[in-house]
Amino acid sequence: MTGAEPGPAAVSLPELKAFLRIFNDEEDALLAGMVRSAAAACEAFTGRLLIARAVEDILTASMRWARLGTAPVNAIEAVSELAPDGEETPLAADAFAVDIDGAGEGWVRLVRPIEAKRVLVHYRAGLTGNAATMPEALRHGIIRLAAHLYTHRDAPADHAPPAAVTALWRPWRRLRLR
Repeated sequence: MTGAEPGPAAVSLPELKAFLRIFNDEEDALLAGMVRSAAAACEAFTGRLLIARAVEDILTASMRWARLGTAPVNAIEAVSELAPDGEETPLAADAFAVDIDGAGEGWVRLVRPIEAKRVLVHYRAGLTGNAATMPEALRHGIIRLAAHLYTHRDAPADHAPPAAVTALWRPWRRLRLR
């Protein structure tokens, strides 16, 4: 189970409005929602958080390595025992081991058994620290998808987004073999 706080805007509203050639403020709320939807679609497609933020994963307490659910991991900040009632008890640093591999995958394991059946891992994940340093292909794909959502907002639900969007995002896609 993975939980991430909502991320900051991946693309600014003025950028999308310039792309669409919109010069008034009448539909700003609608456009902002489309940017959020397009950024969420980008994160879902690529399997990566775009802008770094706090994430929590609940994992089975085990002495075997377990992969964190979100990438790329920037830092693993804390591991806690998670009681059945949801109470969190931080583990001492020598009670667990962590690793972040070259692909940005985060890994956690216990060094010794604990009473709890689950652990809560607090970490930070994301490709970049802010929207200004996000790779241009991802930014442009978000703009194109948000523009597509805006211009086709009355189209049937099965209306496909432009192939150019996935073409821009595909090199960043994270695939996991289980």
